[in-house]
Amino acid sequence: MNIVLFSEIGEGLIDSRHNVCYFHSGCGNKIADAVVLDINTIFDFEEKKNEVCKEKFVSIAILDEEDDYDAFKNFGIDTWIKREDIGEINGLLNLIEKRFLS
Repeated sequence: MNIVLFSEIGEGLIDSRHNVCYFHSGCGNKIADAVVLDINTIFDFEEKKNEVCKEKFVSIAILDEEDDYDAFKNFGIDTWIKREDIGEINGLLNLIEKRFLS
């Protein structure tokens, strides 16, 4: 699965079987099966999603505060994960790959 990170989440958190690209480092056009963003990168995502995302993709928002959810729900985000649970992101990615992208 191709994952485009709009937000820095830490090296090595995502399984090496996935292709990971940091948006700000430059990614190809229409490559993202999934994107990871946070409240600070929501506008970058909104501005560039048509360029970097495949027609069928899943967006994952990282919540730093409870209020972040209210902001994200207005942007049609597919799923959320709390920053303190970010170590569980591979389980979420596996679920996404099985249920949404297969």
